[in-house]
Amino acid sequence: MTIRLAKILILAALALDYSLVVFNNLDDFNTNFQFVRHVLLMDTTAAGNHPMGRAIHSPALHLAFYVGIIAWEVCLALLAWWGAARMLWARAGTAKQFNAAKQAAIAALTASLLLWLVAFFAVGGEWFLMWQSAAWNGQQAAFRNFTMAGIVLLFLIEPETDAQS
Repeated sequence: MTIRLAKILILAALALDYSLVVFNNLDDFNTNFQFVRHVLLMDTTAAGNHPMGRAIHSPALHLAFYVGIIAWEVCLALLAWWGAARMLWARAGTAKQFNAAKQAAIAALTASLLLWLVAFFAVGGEWFLMWQSAAWNGQQAAFRNFTMAGIVLLFLIEPETDAQS
């Protein structure tokens, strides 16, 4: 039972983190919007970069990117909370029931890994050269979030056995 509770609590802690990220992005919309805008503009990368033609100058697309990230984060938070609730309800069940209850949590954590890997590392970091910016480089924060989600996913997918309960 202790291992099951540990998995539920760690997932709930990550769901809380995702919820606070969403709250902050909505409560202080402009701060992180400026981050996304500058990454897409590529205006703080090395001067004279050949790939500067990739920059997006449309304010509407800047907003669409940012709203898309927030929507993704809302889905992560909801899936993580749903996963934690399903696991909590199944905590006293059989190993098969508890393992089945993990599916929403696994989906949330996988979506989280994809957010950081695709949106922040591949698109922001490599396509828009975010790594070159001293002012608007979110790769360290993305790595931290990717690592947290990955560790929780590895812990969570470890199959339960009836001997543990």
